Amino acid sequence: TMRVLLNGEPYETAARFISELIAEQVPTVRVAAVVNDRVVPAAEQAVTLLAEGDRVELLTFAGGG
Repeated sequence: TMRVLLNGEPYETAARFISELIAEQVPTVRVAAVVNDRVVPAAEQAVTLLAEGDRVELLTFAGGG
């Protein structure tokens, strides 16, 4: 396992790729992922590796009006 900072909080995960981390957290919701201040497009989430100490923000979108 490795430790990352997830949405500002320390988090321990076995995920190796951003897509795996998303599946752990919000498997049924589409989210935007930002890793170390870089937006990771959905098409790259399955191939973007996580590293020890990465800062990850998972953002969900709320609709309404």
